[in-house]
Amino acid sequence: MTALTLSTSSAATLRADAVVVGVAKGAKGVVVAPGAEAVDKAFGGKLAAVLETLGASGAEGEVTKLPAADGLKAPVVLAVGLGEAPGKDDGYGHEALRRAAGSAARALAGSKKAGFALPLEDAEAAAAVSEGALLGAYSYAASRNGNSAQNGKGAKKNDAKSAPLGEVALLGGKPRDKEFKAAAARSQALAEEINRARDLINLPPNDLDPKSFAAEAQAAAKEFGLKFEVLDEKALKKGGYGGLLGVGQGSQAPPRLVRIAYTHSKASKTLALVGKGITYDSGGISLKPAGHNETMKCDMSGAAAVFSAVVAAARLGLEVNVTGWLALAENMPSGSATRPGDVLRMYSGKTVEVLNTDAEGRLVLADALTRASEESPDAIVDVATLTGAMVLALGHRTFGIMANDDAFRTSVHEIAEEVGEQSWPMPMPSELRKGMDSPVADLANMGERMGGGLVAGLFLKEFIGEGIPWAHLDIAGPAFHEGAPWGYTPKGGTGSAVRTLVRLAERTAAGDLG
Repeated sequence: MTALTLSTSSAATLRADAVVVGVAKGAKGVVVAPGAEAVDKAFGGKLAAVLETLGASGAEGEVTKLPAADGLKAPVVLAVGLGEAPGKDDGYGHEALRRAAGSAARALAGSKKAGFALPLEDAEAAAAVSEGALLGAYSYAASRNGNSAQNGKGAKKNDAKSAPLGEVALLGGKPRDKEFKAAAARSQALAEEINRARDLINLPPNDLDPKSFAAEAQAAAKEFGLKFEVLDEKALKKGGYGGLLGVGQGSQAPPRLVRIAYTHSKASKTLALVGKGITYDSGGISLKPAGHNETMKCDMSGAAAVFSAVVAAARLGLEVNVTGWLALAENMPSGSATRPGDVLRMYSGKTVEVLNTDAEGRLVLADALTRASEESPDAIVDVATLTGAMVLALGHRTFGIMANDDAFRTSVHEIAEEVGEQSWPMPMPSELRKGMDSPVADLANMGERMGGGLVAGLFLKEFIGEGIPWAHLDIAGPAFHEGAPWGYTPKGGTGSAVRTLVRLAERTAAGDLG
């Protein structure tokens, strides 16, 4: 993990491989952002002109490297675009800082140390730059060069040119200021937990099945003093968890339900988080078509987010109880797999007719949501790569939010936007419920095709305990990024929703739960 330090050095005197400055698009050309004054002075006040000569425009995420001028200790200056320059009395937005820092950190792969001289108006801006840099520096290499977890060798050292940036020195970071120190510590813990989720998502499915995922959670529980419980296939059968068992029965790797909980002695509120953990999704008997299987190792992204959020809450010492439920299964076709037309008796006692075995996420979540409801938490949030319909509706960067309480949905949406995770509140039209009526069961796992993401939310709502505020985050779009990296978003697993869950836990601890 990239180290983070708060530095009192100036951009001119810091000894590092590079110094990062921000530039923006002004009305008359490139504008040098605050924080870069010492670097601009070294260029005789002409840094903007030099950058324009090199083709820089200040556009968001644009990276321009140039040799340092005399008077700078670092040999390289990296200018990163912040987008449109703000008005005279406005500052740079936190998400713009986060993305710029991420782009810069990724561009400096292979470097040992870099100074970040981006605009730091306050501790919140420092947190944004820190998060962006630490997340942008992320690199997954555990399975390269024949080194998978399966063969027991572990990961070799990255090639020197692709190794993550070793240290981020936050210039102007005020190491003796309590707010800045707290912001840096939070950013470090949060980034490490987001990267934990990314690592799990990126693991090949032959290296991560329900049993090994549960083992990862158990190891973290031991390390951070969390309560841990796992139900194996025998316990699931004894308890009547028909959804988890039905989805997992076609695989040689049986399902698991993990409970991992953080408690605080002064907490008065409890937040339950439930994650979909399909470690590989073939679609089951309703097999996915060619071209849709290759990234299905990411179908456990919701469980990874929940797991990391619980650990983050513990590391931050939040005054709130946070319980994570990981609904883990592998969805495979075989002679023992659930068939379309089968009826499953869920943990709640309700029966579900399975019309499509590729609508499996809602089945495992249903059991976990019922179990979570039994503990009467103050709120439940589930996270899942649940429907392709949500991707069609919102694209690859935005997750949908549904809820049984409008105020709670609004709070979750505001929190997501605050921390820089794109999201959108979605409705739950009651008329779509009728489409899930079944002649042989209490309900079917499929309904109308149009509005399929909303239908899935309505299905989950059936398994929420009475009177418990609940929100459903469908992260099918942003959970796994197949294109080129951008900002602090890498190729592969992204750790989507971790920041939202952690901030929700912080708000709950502060008594500000909507």
